[in-house]
Amino acid sequence: MTVPPDIEAFEERAAIAEFDGGLSRADAEDVAAQAQGFANSDRYWQWLADYVVNRRYP
Repeated sequence: MTVPPDIEAFEERAAIAEFDGGLSRADAEDVAAQAQGFANSDRYWQWLADYVVNRRYP
């Protein structure tokens, strides 16, 4: 991943997957992260944390 993920799109997709799709929040976040090219939500959040701490793309 070389560009910052779209946080608004992530949150919207996760909400739709959770409420309309009947997924747990964790599963819904995995779906949203995968839609942006991440293996799962843990990788997504780690990428964002690294970006914030280092102020550059990981």
